[in-house]
Amino acid sequence: MIQSMTGFGSYETIIPGLGRVSVELRSTNHKFLETVLHLPEGSLAMEERIKKAIEAKVKRGRVTCSLNMKGGRGGDVFINKPLLKNYLYKIKSAQKEFRLKESLGLDTLILLPGVLTLEEGKVSPANIWPKLKSALNLAISNLVKTRAKEGMALQGYLKKQAEELRDELAAIRARLKDALQEKLKTFATDEDRANFLKDTDTTEEADRLSFHIRNFKNRLTKGGAVGKELDFIAQEMQREANTMAAKTFDVSVSAKVLKMKSLIEKIREQAQNVE
Repeated sequence: MIQSMTGFGSYETIIPGLGRVSVELRSTNHKFLETVLHLPEGSLAMEERIKKAIEAKVKRGRVTCSLNMKGGRGGDVFINKPLLKNYLYKIKSAQKEFRLKESLGLDTLILLPGVLTLEEGKVSPANIWPKLKSALNLAISNLVKTRAKEGMALQGYLKKQAEELRDELAAIRARLKDALQEKLKTFATDEDRANFLKDTDTTEEADRLSFHIRNFKNRLTKGGAVGKELDFIAQEMQREANTMAAKTFDVSVSAKVLKMKSLIEKIREQAQNVE
């Protein structure tokens, strides 16, 4: 079964020391696999582990992972006393030198750069990772399920479009056979007929297009990360259809080739959503 590159997965749990932790994953189309992480302060040490967990289950697409923590242990307030002492020394020296009488209160001193800081609570990967990994894996599992569900719908759509394309091609072959016989009757010499056949013969293009349609349907049932392959096959379909359009001499066939090209465009557009 093929998978779509579009999906969403989440999971929420409570981890001692961190509080309520929620993991959200969103994936969209991308030529390759790209993982973007939005992590809270103190958890960057787990970045590579989180990426590897995602990449083990997702092969293609742009995956954005957001990790949120609420209600955990907060950081500590820190007063840099040596720095504050140095500030006071410099200020008193300046007051004495310039004969200033104004004095600074503590409410002003703590606003000086670097005096009062907040130390963020650190996250220990060794202690937190096992429980966070479990929550992450469940969120990834939910993401994969939505991608698989979307993939099932994509597979049905693409199969239907490929079958319609096959039927259009069969109708074109049948019409061309009759149209060719009618057209050849209008030429006076064998040389004229031979030149016409050389310029308008689409047998080779039709055969290759028929092969690409069968190949496309086979790859659909193959499953796995076949999106790039499906897109390539659709490009080849497009190439053959364009050549057929350039060689077509019959009005009704031209209309059918245009419809066929439209079908291929739709196939290509949706194939680009496949992992």
